[in-house]
Amino acid sequence: MIPKVFREVIDLGDGRTISLETGKLAKQAHGSVVVQMGKAMLLCTVVSSYKAGTVDFLPLTVDYREKFAAAGRYPGGFFKREARPSDGEVLTMRLVDRVLRPLFPKDYHSEVQVMIQLMSHDEDVMPDALAGLAASAAIQLSDFPFECPISEARVARVNGEFVINPTRAQLAESDIDMMIGASADSVMMVEGEMDEISEEEMADAIKFAHEAIKVQCAAQVRLAEAFGKKETREYQGEREDEELAARIQDFCYDKCYAIAKKGTSKAERSAAFDEVKEELKASFTEEELVDYAELIGKYFNKAQKAAVRELTLAEGLRLDGRKTDEIRPIWCEVDYLPSVHGSSIFTRGETQALATVTLGTSRDANKIDMPSYEGEENFYLHYNFPPFCTGEARPLRGTSRREVGHGNLAQRGLKGMIPADCPYTVRVVSEVLESNGSSSMATVCAGTMALMDAGVKMIRPVSGIAMGLISDGDRYAVLSDILGDEDHLGDMDFKVTGTSEGITACQMDIKVKGLSYEILVNALKQARSGRLHILEKLTDTIPSANEEVKAHAPKMINRRIPNDMIGAFIGPGGKHIQELQKETGTTIVITEDAVTEEGIIEILGTDPAGIEQVIARIESMLFKPEVGSAYEVKVIKMLDFGAVVEYVEAPGNEVLLHVSELAWERTENVTDVVNMGDVFDVKYFGLDPRTRKEKVSRKALLPKPEGYVARPPRDDKRSSGGRDSRGSSNNRGRDDRKPRAPREPRKEE
Repeated sequence: MIPKVFREVIDLGDGRTISLETGKLAKQAHGSVVVQMGKAMLLCTVVSSYKAGTVDFLPLTVDYREKFAAAGRYPGGFFKREARPSDGEVLTMRLVDRVLRPLFPKDYHSEVQVMIQLMSHDEDVMPDALAGLAASAAIQLSDFPFECPISEARVARVNGEFVINPTRAQLAESDIDMMIGASADSVMMVEGEMDEISEEEMADAIKFAHEAIKVQCAAQVRLAEAFGKKETREYQGEREDEELAARIQDFCYDKCYAIAKKGTSKAERSAAFDEVKEELKASFTEEELVDYAELIGKYFNKAQKAAVRELTLAEGLRLDGRKTDEIRPIWCEVDYLPSVHGSSIFTRGETQALATVTLGTSRDANKIDMPSYEGEENFYLHYNFPPFCTGEARPLRGTSRREVGHGNLAQRGLKGMIPADCPYTVRVVSEVLESNGSSSMATVCAGTMALMDAGVKMIRPVSGIAMGLISDGDRYAVLSDILGDEDHLGDMDFKVTGTSEGITACQMDIKVKGLSYEILVNALKQARSGRLHILEKLTDTIPSANEEVKAHAPKMINRRIPNDMIGAFIGPGGKHIQELQKETGTTIVITEDAVTEEGIIEILGTDPAGIEQVIARIESMLFKPEVGSAYEVKVIKMLDFGAVVEYVEAPGNEVLLHVSELAWERTENVTDVVNMGDVFDVKYFGLDPRTRKEKVSRKALLPKPEGYVARPPRDDKRSSGGRDSRGSSNNRGRDDRKPRAPREPRKEE
């Protein structure tokens, strides 16, 4: 039976289209859709359990995978099967999850699985920009309780013009790379990197993307209606008791308000709130405690949240006693670790990050091997968030999605300020040692100082700040440098990194509908003030990058050689380069320039003398004497028919000085004129037309003796070791020998 296919097309307005198709594939899933743009095709399926889980949150799993077969490639490595997700895939999962999760009902606890896979790749299409559209379209075809369709779009600015879902080539020329997630009514998520743009430019980019997203949301509605919109499933929601909620609100609200107003530390505040919670439980009978067990904690948290939010909106005060635009105390230190190439500590309130920098060659670059992209990163950052930083003891299960996401944000904030001519591969590692709000922004600040401590000449230093928003519809308060509790209790969490000139990266999760662009711009401007305040603290600690790398850190020198010399420099089986590395104590890496095809030689070492020795060897290879010029040479080998000499200014560059070019007088023995180690000048004549070898002469620089008469040239048989081709000895001194008569042709047998 031929399936009935339903299809909707989205016109991007520039000749490109995106199509949504359902009815052909994966029909047993609760919702499935194929999204196609160009040759790129993504299949998204969604399934949700009909039974509620035992957890008190939404067990949503978003899984995005890129199949190597989609690009006509094999997986790299020994096992020819896709395994754990790459960092790029994890980042796409996070982008989709952050937009979907708030739109499910808070009391919906059935397991939800969203699976997106790239089935066909197009070099001109970046598939991560289509993943959010695919997920939402599949959910619209299901019976899930989901508020409204959403979509995600990438926006770039090329030559001053905004572009939706640009190609990778366009992105390389853009000064903005932002991913926007939104519904038709509200922007919900923003993440990206920028080239020091203003707050107003960022808002304009968000508006442009939102207009394109509205069109994509409308297409999903049309597809669902054509397919047949399913009735939303019924589910067992959380138990509610309005009378109990009012009782707990009356008991706890004023007490929680008073605790929040004291401005205590995180530990003191938590202990005080726990004490109120215990008093609340004590007000119930044992039967009530059993009956209302899951509701007491829920309504207590609700009353606590209301009290904290009202304190901020009514009095402009926060949990730790600060005003809304006040930054926590900051202290910084650089060069803390003696053995690393660069290090720093950044502490802001109860958040602390220790950053280290390691300098290496292109061989240390981070290799990216995904079906949709292959390349290298010469600057990358790794972020670690151990349990002890929040006073917890929990199992370590490898790098979490959160660590990948926060590390990527910090990396994007810093990488634009690494100069293009930086010779090193640079790795930054951030160890979060304490966390109470915005450890990713502490990572940016610590990373900046560690880079400067390592001697990396940043274009400009970067700082970062996490902002929050509390709003009740009529009133709003923008919070600078939020705490962990404020992140949880607030309506918006947005992190902004930048220099004194503009924004370099951002990440926003907006939890309120219909947030006006006026509030957004005001929040960004308040973030700028806080960012500049923090930046001043960083530059007070280390005003500029160190002029030189540390004594124990490797120095990097780059040199270029013609393509045809690469093989000679490496030697057979790498013999020459390996011997040179061992001899000089350096690391030498050779790559080829894709444009000029020249060989790029990277010399990395801690000993300047070893680096100079390698440079001297390269310069010796590149040395080209000029015809008619004189050069100083040194005898390095004696032969019967001359001396092998090397140019003093290019050690290792050798040439034969023939015995006939030693002196104007007849020379019987080479040692009569020169000996091992002698240094003198010779004249360079270029290639000898007779031998096709380079010719140099000592006698050409000596005055010609008076009455000198040129003699016939000497027999070249001396150059073959003193014996002729028949093995007989040369008869020296007999220039008047008669030539042998030619042999008669041999008769055939």
